[in-house]
Amino acid sequence: MQTQQRLTELLTDGFAPTRLDIANDSHKHGNAPDTGSHFSVLMVSERFAGLNRVKRHQVAYACVAELLRNPIHALALHLYAPGEIDAQAPAPEGPACGGGDGRVAT
Repeated sequence: MQTQQRLTELLTDGFAPTRLDIANDSHKHGNAPDTGSHFSVLMVSERFAGLNRVKRHQVAYACVAELLRNPIHALALHLYAPGEIDAQAPAPEGPACGGGDGRVAT
């Protein structure tokens, strides 16, 4: 199973999101697009209502823990409760490559 497909399944099952945008950012980090090592997620779910930003990240990371051991290297999370983000707002851009392995940051 592809990493992005499994990530989608885990987040859908765990949060029943009203919006879930997942971007594979692997190509921004010198990897082939199908590598599936860097992802950005925008998710809106009732489960985030009343939770602060840190707690939201904790429950999301716990939900996808099996993928964080391997193959996912980096996961940028943008997590909202309903009403906190415009339904049509674009997903934030994933971070640029930091160039930590000698590549020039993009």
